[in-house]
Amino acid sequence: MAADQVGSGQRHAGRAKPLAGVRVLDVSRLAPGPYSTMLLADMGAEVIVVGGGTGSLPIPALARGKRFISLDLKSPEGHEAFVGLVKRSDVLVEGYRPGVMKRLRLDYETLREVNPRLIYCALTGYGQTGPLSQEAGHDLNYAAISGALGAFGPADGVPSFPLNLLADFAGGSLFATVGILSALYMRQHTGTGQYIDAAMVDGCMSLMAMHYPDWGQPVLRARGDGLLAGSAPFYRCYGCQDGRHIAVAALEPRFFDNLWAGMGYEDPVPDHMDRGAWPAMTERFAARFATRPRDEWARIFAGRDACVTPVLDPVEALSHPHNTARHPDLAPERVPVVPGLSGAASAPGEIALQDDTKRVLQDLGLWSEPLAAYAERSAAESGAGLKWPPL
Repeated sequence: MAADQVGSGQRHAGRAKPLAGVRVLDVSRLAPGPYSTMLLADMGAEVIVVGGGTGSLPIPALARGKRFISLDLKSPEGHEAFVGLVKRSDVLVEGYRPGVMKRLRLDYETLREVNPRLIYCALTGYGQTGPLSQEAGHDLNYAAISGALGAFGPADGVPSFPLNLLADFAGGSLFATVGILSALYMRQHTGTGQYIDAAMVDGCMSLMAMHYPDWGQPVLRARGDGLLAGSAPFYRCYGCQDGRHIAVAALEPRFFDNLWAGMGYEDPVPDHMDRGAWPAMTERFAARFATRPRDEWARIFAGRDACVTPVLDPVEALSHPHNTARHPDLAPERVPVVPGLSGAASAPGEIALQDDTKRVLQDLGLWSEPLAAYAERSAAESGAGLKWPPL
């Protein structure tokens, strides 16, 4: 763990957090890297975000539990201060295209000479090698190249996608975090850090492990045609009388039996795996669900064990009794710390977006007056350039 003490916000308060004592440097931008380091901060790591200048404005929702500083990594003073931070840190997360950090003389081969215990995570879309490694892209592109996007959406329409949850956050952030945690554990046995090549395309491909073998088979014949793809009448969403939707996932026979009873049908329960009966069954279900409002259907199926739930929008989800019972402080800017550990503190950190360069570097014995001018200029410029939302 980091040699010197963690910041005051990370000292023990009641139960300790799992990563208390770990210091993380974050030089990533946009979403995947910042979400990964937010998860690490939730686990108790001290996260120092190194930015500066135009385009360094953080996404507020991903900023909790972090401290923000500004360094000009191209200047001698900024470079020296950053290397000093590396000497005192456990993990570095960066999201530049391959080669950028090497041009800054801040690549893994260089930095491990000053801190052999450093865990260096490079989080990119296409990875450090391969023909596309230098190409620009976003979540949609990475999901497309992995084959996942080609399996989403209706059979008679264009592919659809779940916001940027798949490649950015699942394929990128979560796999990067798993890699970092694994490397921290491994370092306890080896005494040395290592380099993590986290590619969002790779992450999406791993997430497709169950579905690649199914492609072209009865369970997933094509986009929109398969057991979990939306063509099965018992595993899809239906419109209700009020224009809202209900989600039906009655895959197993006993759940389908309960669905059939809850719909009020008196004829015998059919063989729900008979694909030839799916079109007529879909029409029948659609007509029946359209006769009542969504919440009335939700009440009908509450407790029936039929795997039927209302489709909530984000505002509704944040106030749903189940979610608020588990997370009383739930709010748009305050998602829960997950997963919960029985012996660890779980309160999320605060969001503090102000530039904290002088205080952070003074605490670590790295402050020098030449750094002040850049920090002041960066604070003035931080609202320009790349930001979220880009409006």
